[in-house]
Formats: sequence, C-alpha cells, structure tokens
Amino acid sequence: MIDEISIFREALGNSPVIRVLDFLIEGRGLDYSLSDIAKNANIGWTTLHRIWDKLLKFKMVVPTREIGRAKLFKLNEENPAIKELIKVYDTLLHQESEKCFNKELKVVVS
Repeated sequence: MIDEISIFREALGNSPVIRVLDFLIEGRGLDYSLSDIAKNANIGWTTLHRIWDKLLKFKMVVPTREIGRAKLFKLNEENPAIKELIKVYDTLLHQESEKCFNKELKVVVS
C-alpha cells in the first residue's frame, strides 16, 4: 500500500500526531476504534498508544460509544484548536484544488 502524503501532512509535517489528526479530520463526524485509527493513519499500535493520552488530555478526541470491548472515538469538533486545524485543513485542500483546476484549465485552453 502506497502511503500518499496529503497536503495537510505535507504542510504540517508527517509526525504520528499529524497523521492521526489528518485521518480524523478527513473522516470528521464519524467514530473509529483505536485499531482503525492506527491502521488508517498508517502508524503502529505502540505509537498510537504513546500519543493517545495527549490527544485525550487536550480534548482533541472524545469517546463516543462502545461496541463489545472496543471503545470508539471521534474528533472533538467543539475544541477551539480542532476548529482551527479544520480551517487550515480545508484552506490547504481548497488551495491545492484551485492549483490543480487552474493547471487543467490552462491545458484545455492552450
């Protein structure tokens, strides 16, 4: 599996915390198990556990429900810092989309 670097990670770095936030911001509104988060953020289980307490402590993620023994979590979109990160994410995505759109437009017009 090729791990493409998103514009968010390209701009803010490719650290485990940024990888997790990138995944959760992209899937905002949905909740995930820790296994799903580790797998989709492309980080190891041990690494996730090393950073997870900080994400909980700063209320960047919140627990939502339990399914069997699995606890599910989601991005805390009420957190002011997360709100700002979502703005950055959306702005970077918009800028990148505009750049790609303008490139395609130049090719079509030429």
